[in-house]
Amino acid sequence: MNRTPTIGVTGTISLQQEVLVKPFALDLAPGWTCLLGPSGSGKSTILRLLAGLDTGTRFEGDVSVPDRVGWMAQSDLMQLRLTVLQNVMLIETLAGRKPDEARARDLLARVGLDGYGDRLPTTLSGGQRQRVALARTLMSDADLILLDEPFSALDPATRATMQELAHTQFEGRTILLVTHDPTEALRLGSRIWLLANKSLVSVPPIAGDPPHDLADPALSAEAANLLISIRKTA
Repeated sequence: MNRTPTIGVTGTISLQQEVLVKPFALDLAPGWTCLLGPSGSGKSTILRLLAGLDTGTRFEGDVSVPDRVGWMAQSDLMQLRLTVLQNVMLIETLAGRKPDEARARDLLARVGLDGYGDRLPTTLSGGQRQRVALARTLMSDADLILLDEPFSALDPATRATMQELAHTQFEGRTILLVTHDPTEALRLGSRIWLLANKSLVSVPPIAGDPPHDLADPALSAEAANLLISIRKTA
């Protein structure tokens, strides 16, 4: 019988003699898993472990990921000498594949940057650059997509729209979203984990299929309760 390979990370994380994250197991399934917690709790460290990047910490454990992993960092990582369009197509270019320019332009339009393809990143605002980075990530056909606070530079209305776009475009794939925003985690996540006090704790998701309506009273109430819990651990 065929089995889908496990995707996830299991182990402990420490820095010198201090334990940063106690023994944990984070298994990822198709759909959105959200990793929530205060700044400095170790969320991005776990994401970087899955991405195969240096974390500056000591990790003892196992990481299991597919061959192709997409990653969107907190910073936009724009190549300043390339145009916006070239930045969106950069992953395919570096992989030696012929970029799909039509798809790249379509994604730019979907993130609200139609007509910006020939501009340089230095002419864009921080929020616009983050949307270019999102379009570049949406170009990826990787099985696992790692998102490190991908909507943090956006105004509330644009953030909501980009959340819905990403949720639609990444349908059927395995997503790990790192965020410090309880509303974002509860709105998007089918599985939610809170990293606080050096421990990883499961949080019940909102009933129904995400993304949830921002006007849903249950979303507001649960986000408020979750924020209180986070503040107690910060």
